[in-house]
Amino acid sequence: MRSIKPRHLRRHPIPRHLSSSPSAAPQITPITSLLIANRGEIALRINKTAARLGIQTTTLYTDPDASSQHAACSPHAIGLGAASGYLDGERIVQLAKAHGIQALHPGYGFLSENAAFARRCEDEGIVFVGPPARAMADMGDKARSKEIMTRAGVPCVPGYHGSDQGEAELLAHAREIAFPVLLKSVKGGGGKGMRIVLEEGEFVQQLKSARAEARASFGEGGEVMLVERYVVRPRHVEVQVFADELGNCVALGERDCSVQRRHQKILEESPAPDLDEATRLDLWEKARTATLAVGYVGAGTVEFILDKDTGEFFFMEMNTRLQVEHPVSEMVTGTDLVEWQFRVAAGEKLPLTQEEIMERIKERGAAIEARIYAESPERGFMPDSGKLVHLTTPKTDDDIRIDAGFVEGDTVTEAYDGMIAKLIVRGKDRETAIRKMELALRDYEVVGLSTNIEFLKRLCRSPAFIEGDVETGFIDKWKHELFDPVVVKPEVYVQAALGVSASQPATFDGPHGGSLGFGQNGSERKFFFKSLDVLDEKEGEVVEVTIAQKGNQLFDASVSRKGEEAQTFEDLVSSPISISEKTSLTTFFAEARVETTVVQDPNSDNKITVFQHGAKTELSLVSPTWYEKALGLKEVTASVAAPMPCKILKNEVKEGDKVAKGAPLVVIESMKMETVIRSPQDGVIKRLAHKEGDKCKAGTVLVVFEEDGVTE
Repeated sequence: MRSIKPRHLRRHPIPRHLSSSPSAAPQITPITSLLIANRGEIALRINKTAARLGIQTTTLYTDPDASSQHAACSPHAIGLGAASGYLDGERIVQLAKAHGIQALHPGYGFLSENAAFARRCEDEGIVFVGPPARAMADMGDKARSKEIMTRAGVPCVPGYHGSDQGEAELLAHAREIAFPVLLKSVKGGGGKGMRIVLEEGEFVQQLKSARAEARASFGEGGEVMLVERYVVRPRHVEVQVFADELGNCVALGERDCSVQRRHQKILEESPAPDLDEATRLDLWEKARTATLAVGYVGAGTVEFILDKDTGEFFFMEMNTRLQVEHPVSEMVTGTDLVEWQFRVAAGEKLPLTQEEIMERIKERGAAIEARIYAESPERGFMPDSGKLVHLTTPKTDDDIRIDAGFVEGDTVTEAYDGMIAKLIVRGKDRETAIRKMELALRDYEVVGLSTNIEFLKRLCRSPAFIEGDVETGFIDKWKHELFDPVVVKPEVYVQAALGVSASQPATFDGPHGGSLGFGQNGSERKFFFKSLDVLDEKEGEVVEVTIAQKGNQLFDASVSRKGEEAQTFEDLVSSPISISEKTSLTTFFAEARVETTVVQDPNSDNKITVFQHGAKTELSLVSPTWYEKALGLKEVTASVAAPMPCKILKNEVKEGDKVAKGAPLVVIESMKMETVIRSPQDGVIKRLAHKEGDKCKAGTVLVVFEEDGVTE
C-alpha cells in the first residue's frame, strides 16, 4: 500500500525517538529548529515544550519587548523593530529562511490565524505548526464558515452573512432578524468589532463604531459585518478539538467561558457547569463534525453559544489555533497540547483515542483558569500599563500552574494586550477547584499597575458563580454584589503606618510622618492616609494614624476618622523588616497575629500598597493641612485626564459646551480597544487639550472644565 504522506510536513517532524509509531520512524527526518513567532507567556509556553522535546528554539521580539522574558528564554532571539513587527509576515518568513529554521509556531494572536501567512510558510517549505491554510481561510471568514457548518448539519445562529453591506441594507436585514441583534466583523475575534444592538434607533451608530474598531484590529476587510440574532441569556461554551492527517478527530472536553467583559474572557473552566450529559456529548459530536467538514488538521476550538432559556446551542465560530485557555483542557485531560501539535505536524496519529480522553476527564476532576490582566475593573475594566514594582505569585504544584510572560521589574507596555499571566488550578470537583483558585489568588501580589486580582477573588466568592449560574451577562447581572463597597479596617492603616515608619528614619524631615515630639518612652509620629480604592465607602477621606514607639518593637497606635471616636491599639509587638521599598511586618494585635507586606511605589512619592489577610489596599500618603498651607500649595484644575496611554479618536464636545455628569467627552483607543471617557461632573468645557489623532501618555489632561475660584 502506498504510504500516506501529510501536507509536506513529514519532511520536518519531531525527533525520531519521540514518535508514537516506531515503524514510521525510519521514514522521517527530525525537526532541529523552531521559530516561535509570538510573544509573552505563549512564547515561553511553547519554548518549554520544545526544549523538553530537544528542539532548538528561536524567539522574536520588537523594540518594546527587547528586555522581555520571551526574548531571553531561547538560545537565539531576533529583533523585529517597531511594535507592529509581529504582524510582518513576509519578514518573519524571510528570517526563518535566512537562519535555516525548519518549523514555525505562530502561538495565538498576531499571525496565528492568518491564512496568507500559513500559505507563505507552506510555499517556502517551512513547517507551519497549525492547520492547513485553506481550512484557516474557510473558518476565518465568519460568513463562509457558517455556510460550511449549515451544509454539515451543525446548527448556526439565525442571521445575515451576505454581501449587502450598506447601512440601509444591513438595517433592513436586522429588522427581518428582529432586535436585539449582534453585529460582528467577518474577521472578528476576541470581542473586537462586536456590538450588541438592542433597538433600531442605535443601529447606525453602533455599526459605525464596530466597523472602526474592526478596521483597527483586523485591517482591510474587517469592516464587513455579520448581523445575527442576539441570544438574551447566552452561555459561551467551546470544545477543544484535535485532528490528524489520517482522518482522526477527537474532542478534549468542553470549556465554559461565559464570564466575560467587553466580549473577552476572564474565567474559563472545564467541564462546563450545569450541563447535562446528553448536551455535553452532543456538543462534542457537533464540534468533531465541524472540524472534519473543513478538512482541519491540528489544534482548534469550536465555539458555541448556548441559550440558557431554551437549552439550544448554535455554532458561533472556529478558532484555528491554540487558545489562550488551552491549559484548562490540559489539566482535565493530563496532556500537553503543544506536544500534540508537534506530533500532528510530524504526520503522526493522535496520541489518545476519544474513549481514552473520556476516561481521563472522568478521573481528573475540574479545572479553572483566571486571566490576570493589567486593568481596573472598578473603573469599567480600563486597561493599564506600567512597571511591575512588586510581584509575588502563588506556589505552584501539580494542581496549581502559572503561565506568565513577566517577572518583577518588567514593564507591561500599552502596545499589546494587557494580560500579565494565567493562573490555572485543578480540584477533584468544581467546588474544590473554585476554593483553591480563591486561595491562590490571595497569594498573588502586584504593585505598579492596576490588576483584576481583587475582582477575581470576588468572583470566586460569588454564590451565583459557585452554583454554576453563569452566562455572558454575568458581571452586569451581579455587578452590585461584585462591586459591593468596603470599609478599610483600622488595622490596615496601623500596619501601613508601621511599614512606612520602618522604611523611613525617625528623624525624617518632611510632610509625611514628621516627628511631633515624644511619647512616654519614645518618639511619636503622625501619618495621614487616604484610600484610593474606588469601592471604599469612605474613598477620599483622610485618616490620621499616630504611632508611638514605647520600646524595642513595642508600639501604641491610634486611628482617627472624621466624625468618629479614635480607635486605639496598645502594646503592639511588631517586627518590621524593610528591603528597599518593601516592608514585611508581623504585628501581634490583642486578638490576632497579622502578617502584612507594605510596598511604597518608587514611581510615586505618596502611593502605599498594603497586602493583608489576602487582600490588597491602595492608600495615598497625604500631606497634613498645615504643611500645604505653609508651602502655599494650590488645588489642581478641575479636569479629566487620560487613564492610560492612548490615541484620541474623537472629541465628543466643543469648548464652551455645557455637559451633564456622565456625558461622553472623548473617545480614546488603547490596546486596540475603544473607550469612551465620560464627564465626572456637570460643568462647562473650558478647553480641549488634544485633537483627534494625538497620542497621549497616562495622566495627560484631556479636558479642562470652567470652575469658579480654580486656576489652571
